[in-house]
Amino acid sequence: MSNEKGPLLEMRNIRKDFFGNQVLTDINLTLHEGEVIGLVGENGAGKSTLMRILFGADMIRETGGYGGEIRMDGQVVHFNSPFDAIAAGIGMVHQEFSLIPGFTTTENILLNREPKKRTVLSEIFGERLDTLNRTEMDERAANAIEMMGVSIDRNMIISDMPVGHKQFTEIARELSKEQLKLLILDEPTAVLTEKEAEALLASIRGMAERGIAVIFITHRLQEILSVCDRVVVMRDGYVVNESKAEETDVYEITRWMVGRDVKLTEAEDEGRSFENANTILKVEKLWVDMPGETVRNVNLEVKEGEILGIGGLAGQGKLGIPNGIMGLYHSGGRVIFEGNEIPLNSPRKCLDSSFAFVSEDRRHVGLLLDESLEWNIAFPAMQIHDEFLKKYLGGLVKWRDEKAIKEVTDKYIEELAIKCTSSKQKAKELSGGNQQKVCLAKAFALKPRLLFVSEPTRGIDVGAKALVLDALKKFNRENGITIVIISSELEELRQSCDRIAMVSGGRIAGILPASSTLEELGALMLSQVI
Repeated sequence: MSNEKGPLLEMRNIRKDFFGNQVLTDINLTLHEGEVIGLVGENGAGKSTLMRILFGADMIRETGGYGGEIRMDGQVVHFNSPFDAIAAGIGMVHQEFSLIPGFTTTENILLNREPKKRTVLSEIFGERLDTLNRTEMDERAANAIEMMGVSIDRNMIISDMPVGHKQFTEIARELSKEQLKLLILDEPTAVLTEKEAEALLASIRGMAERGIAVIFITHRLQEILSVCDRVVVMRDGYVVNESKAEETDVYEITRWMVGRDVKLTEAEDEGRSFENANTILKVEKLWVDMPGETVRNVNLEVKEGEILGIGGLAGQGKLGIPNGIMGLYHSGGRVIFEGNEIPLNSPRKCLDSSFAFVSEDRRHVGLLLDESLEWNIAFPAMQIHDEFLKKYLGGLVKWRDEKAIKEVTDKYIEELAIKCTSSKQKAKELSGGNQQKVCLAKAFALKPRLLFVSEPTRGIDVGAKALVLDALKKFNRENGITIVIISSELEELRQSCDRIAMVSGGRIAGILPASSTLEELGALMLSQVI
């Protein structure tokens, strides 16, 4: 990286408020060609808003614009839309995917930029009758994929693709743009396996060597230290610290992020034994047809009142288990809850049986994005259990109990420290981590007997992570609710659970106490890998 030239990007005194709520105050950020900076901060610190300003997002313009100025190559720029930012050489890979499910990898990479071929008809009637140059499309897609140093199928339909490969497709789409000067990566490794994440970090270094500047946003602080030149820390809408990556460490970054010393949740009630407890859930010979997941023959018993963890490598089946049991993907086998068989492929039967599920896919499964927090948190309980309703004429007429709905929403906003303007705010306006907390609140409001929580801290910063895990443990201990946590992070499971089941090759490879060593759990995790 060379700093002889002037900065590629300068953001000067950037300010932004939403309806009087100040979210950014005098932010200054400088980036040089080929430089990689890590942008970190708790959820709600202002990282996403700052990047939306840089990328010309419509929501910034629609909410009154911003203060300060942006310069590219020394010239003041005004991006009125993402198209303006793209034309200036800025690319952005968002935390949530923006791919077309029915298109192939190649078609998504080159969407709206497909090379065309002239035909006899187009020579006569105009370019609208050009055909796609499939050969050149394949070459350009292959080059973009090769730049990442990973192997993904150019012809696979996106809906059939493992989640990690979708992330690589998003990045390849940006790398295929010839004018790319600056790439913003928002939580790109959150859905990746350890091996895939390593490949992506190597790819980021390769981009920098070719002169592409990168703004890398992630909560995995070790990745920041391994790949970035500088670390910029935001808190409550301010830049509170900036340092060279080689001159800081995870502990110091965490302290700047949260403004206090943070210790991750310690395991409580060590030695809780459920050996003699009733079996509340029994799963026999479960198979699930879920793209990117292998669930072949799962046999599992969950004890009443425990927190059971399910871990394993990506694609080996851990995510498929709750999605199959809850009826979101076609499945077979037997599920017996409190002695009664629950029919598979029937989400409503599961909910009626007092199951609840917090999905790993919060935007498409977990939330009503255009509705208020009140509606998101209370609606499932209204629909399934007739909660938060006033009944008239012996129950013939039911009406929303607005007071009860607001009370339960305010309760969980406080308990889970959800950062929002009010209980009336729309779910889509919250940061990813706060959306995750709303998903938890919705499940808690259902008062289930059994709660599945899939990847509860994905995309959540270190401070909120401890809060979410503590909330799950409190819900379990105070209400006696049985919880099954599915997570890619073994340390998280060790801190939160009583036992941990490791999935490998589509089966349960074994179940160990949470006090087991990482080496013991890792050996199980790799025992039947396919």
